[in-house]
Amino acid sequence: MLAHPRPAWRTRAVPVVAVVATVLVLAMCTVGASGPATRIIPPLIGGAAAAAVFWAVRRWRADRADYERRLTEWAATEAVLEERLRIARDMHDLVSHGLGLITVRAASTRHLPKPPEVGAALADIEEASRHATAELRRMLTVLREPGTAGPRTPLESLDALPEIVRAAEAAGLRPRLVCEPLGEVTQGVQVAICKTVREGLSNAARHAGPCDVLARVHRDGRFVVVSVADRGPATPGWRAVPGAGHGLAGLRERVAGLSGTLSAEPVEGGFRLTARIPDETCP
Repeated sequence: MLAHPRPAWRTRAVPVVAVVATVLVLAMCTVGASGPATRIIPPLIGGAAAAAVFWAVRRWRADRADYERRLTEWAATEAVLEERLRIARDMHDLVSHGLGLITVRAASTRHLPKPPEVGAALADIEEASRHATAELRRMLTVLREPGTAGPRTPLESLDALPEIVRAAEAAGLRPRLVCEPLGEVTQGVQVAICKTVREGLSNAARHAGPCDVLARVHRDGRFVVVSVADRGPATPGWRAVPGAGHGLAGLRERVAGLSGTLSAEPVEGGFRLTARIPDETCP
């Protein structure tokens, strides 16, 4: 689902170069002519052509820089929109699961003895939750791109953290996971925790290469804090392979959607990614 079409490469230098080439061809036609004009016009044309070519080169470079800037902005916007779509899908799964439980529990009381007004209220609850689930499904269908309505994987939970760390080991990192007792954590926050750890490890692999990385998850009052920190390249001569930064943009969008904050900063020769996410289950 694209907000804007991909920027097209255009430059105003090409028409100018074409005009200059045409003028030069016409000037060549004057070769062999005689008179004062033949001593004045060719230098004038040559000087104008040189100036036009100089302008065209500068114009081409400026247009190219502007195109690269617009392309970068477009890619960043697309990354944020893609992450918003993932958030919408995750929200659908979370809410529809809760509504499904409400529907089942309300329906399970249908044949139990109860006052008429209680039975009517439970019937209304069951019907309202069924309608809400149907609307959620319909809205998610609108958000999906054509051809992406296939089966979906379950939402990630804190149980996925060890597997995320093992995948980072396969990429050459030496990660260590410290997950302190968190108590009850909402599903949306668990998804954000997993994505933060994955993004932090991915950034470490690109920027620091094979190195020691500490991923820590702990609670700070009503906040769940996730940090992924490395100490910089451990291999002499390592050259960073930075990405476009769109992963951080999408992650910041997700964390902000949970009323949290995301910081990414150099520290102790390395880099640290930290997310502070409020958990509504906390007192």
